[in-house]
Amino acid sequence: MDWDKLRIFHAVADAGSLTHAGESLHLSQSAVSRQIRALEESLNTTLFHRHARGLILTEQGELLFDATSAMSRRLDTAEARIRDSEEEVFGELRVTTTTAFGSLWLAPRLPALYEKFPELKIDLMLEERVLDLPMREADVAIRMKEPSQADLIRRKLMSVNMRLYATPAYLEARGTPETLEDLSKHRLICQNVTTTQVSAGAKLVQELLTYDIPSTLTVNNYFGVLQAVRSDLGIGVLPDYVIQDFPNIRRVLPDVESNDVPVFLAYPEELRQSRRIAAFRDFVTEEIIAHRKRMQT
Repeated sequence: MDWDKLRIFHAVADAGSLTHAGESLHLSQSAVSRQIRALEESLNTTLFHRHARGLILTEQGELLFDATSAMSRRLDTAEARIRDSEEEVFGELRVTTTTAFGSLWLAPRLPALYEKFPELKIDLMLEERVLDLPMREADVAIRMKEPSQADLIRRKLMSVNMRLYATPAYLEARGTPETLEDLSKHRLICQNVTTTQVSAGAKLVQELLTYDIPSTLTVNNYFGVLQAVRSDLGIGVLPDYVIQDFPNIRRVLPDVESNDVPVFLAYPEELRQSRRIAAFRDFVTEEIIAHRKRMQT
């Protein structure tokens, strides 16, 4: 089977369009079409159903696309291993984690990683959706629960708790609550319980809202909650890891917190030997250890 034709087929199947595939391959639509027809003739089968809205894979086309996708992943892995020299760390590393952890904890610490490895290129993907690491949607993930996907190397980094925080200025103006019932005199800032978040955080918010709190502000991520708290707007439900970098924020009702939320680092088994992965893993682990020591003091 012609490798070049398979490469073009994979691009067309992935794009669902001869035109878009041609643009990514820097080929004309007619050239792409000729290669697809030649591949279909060599296999004596039809690979695409052709519709006005685009191309749809036939059953035979899906079988071939599964094969070319596996080939593409293996080539990506080989490229990653080749690019990682024995002494240097360089090239792209795709990291996925939640919006809150990525923006509030990880990003502020990345200058130290870049100082150590100046040729590293990090693509930081912040979203609540769990990306598929075995399918190489990302190289490494930091997740707020233990990954369930197979063929992953995983390491527990720490546990997080959602707690209540406010600024000294807000507490001076509105008073410091001594009991949960006192929250009825305050504004609660939190994520909406229907927002994608760890279940422990949503459960804590649900419990707090049973105390007849008249004024609330809901935000769809913890970054927004933090900014509202820093603006002296109310008492916010925040993960405890943010407080190290904002020491002027005080904890309120110290006996109130969510259940433990485990934080895991995970990456595909096939990237076990990657120097980029090892550098990032060791960096995050060292920062977590330093974080724990500072929290204890």
